[in-house]
Amino acid sequence: MIHVYTGNGKGKTTAAFGLALRALGNGMRVFIVQFMKGGESGEVKAIKRFENASVLISGTGRFLPPIKEEDLEMAREGLKAARDAIKSYDMVILDEINVAVHFGLIEVDELLDIIRRAECEVILTGRYADRRLIEIADYVTIFQEMKHPYAKGIEARKGIEF
Repeated sequence: MIHVYTGNGKGKTTAAFGLALRALGNGMRVFIVQFMKGGESGEVKAIKRFENASVLISGTGRFLPPIKEEDLEMAREGLKAARDAIKSYDMVILDEINVAVHFGLIEVDELLDIIRRAECEVILTGRYADRRLIEIADYVTIFQEMKHPYAKGIEARKGIEF
């Protein structure tokens, strides 16, 4: 089934990693591609401890624009890995893929082609989910921000936001 976690609220990636943890606890194989993001967050470090989990960081850590060739290359690499993973994993999480589509790093038609062929759970996260992705999804959750410490000038905190 296809899951879409979108909206402007905090928790989309956290929810996807929570689902990954549940799947891993039940012996499933999980593959995660993080588009747009760079570096290793706490959740990536934790998931990598599982032998039946794989994570590919496929972003520079810059949220666009402007788009650079490096951004396009990394997005293509991540999408190719996702195309391969849907054949051999039980769950594939494409973290921030909606943002990558929104900024034109990935064509929505190409993504639709990949996920329509999937025989596993596919989770798509990120703001700006394309309406066509929402239409084909089996689960759609919209995260709405009501209050966030960032509005008060409080920076992201290790272990909480990353």
